[in-house]
Amino acid sequence: MASIFKPGLFEGHVALITGGGSGIGLATAHTLGELGAKVAICGRKQERLDGAVKELAARGIVALGKTCDIREPEQVAALVDAVSETLGPVSVLVNNAGGQFPTTAEQVTTRGWEAVIRNNLNGTFFVTQAVGTKCMIPNKKGRIVNVIANIARGFPGMVHTGAARAGVENLTKTLAVEWAQFNIQVNAIAPGIIKSTGTEQYPPHFVEMGRQRTPMKRLGTPAECAELIAYMASDAAYFVTGETWYIDGGAHLWGDTWSMPDDALVVPPVIAKLAER
Repeated sequence: MASIFKPGLFEGHVALITGGGSGIGLATAHTLGELGAKVAICGRKQERLDGAVKELAARGIVALGKTCDIREPEQVAALVDAVSETLGPVSVLVNNAGGQFPTTAEQVTTRGWEAVIRNNLNGTFFVTQAVGTKCMIPNKKGRIVNVIANIARGFPGMVHTGAARAGVENLTKTLAVEWAQFNIQVNAIAPGIIKSTGTEQYPPHFVEMGRQRTPMKRLGTPAECAELIAYMASDAAYFVTGETWYIDGGAHLWGDTWSMPDDALVVPPVIAKLAER
């Protein structure tokens, strides 16, 4: 998918993309890199990052791949320093790293809950704070795009990531206000069901259920998400901040999000008596 944006749009920019070795992150690295940005990607598997950097370099993109566990502030600080020293200060940050698994609230373990919260919420904040304080605030410019999820009506079936992504959405609004004085715009995109390496980890019936509950009756693509991210990171969105843009084929507006049996609700006796009046 060729970008609709003009070549050189991000000339002079350095973009850091977490979770950039695959899926939406890698597609975003391609798009921003092909539009002129120097690109740094991070993840936890060096082999995957090496393959992604090779792929980017083949397209003429200046790219750096560094392992980083975003849950660890010391590793995050070292990553931002390495990117600044090698490519220059980060001016575009895409917080794309995240992970979750299907579970109900009554079944999720303490360990599973904490793992998702630490990665999706804590990790996003650690990277944002490091990039903000080390690069964007001193230079008084920056664009931050947080990749969250379709949480408009909660996230039944993934309670842990629903809570974490909602936290990131509020972080987006908060920093949009706090950091406006530093000429930093902070926004989020909320993808629906996207055909990528992430959805390959889910059971096929789970993905199909997501497709059926999407008005456009198809899955989105990483490239489509990358185009929206490019817009949010560009000067065209200079007066846009604190917003969450849904890219989900209308899924957050339509259909049920959770199957509910007809006999699930137990009506308290006091309510039943009121209904009889």
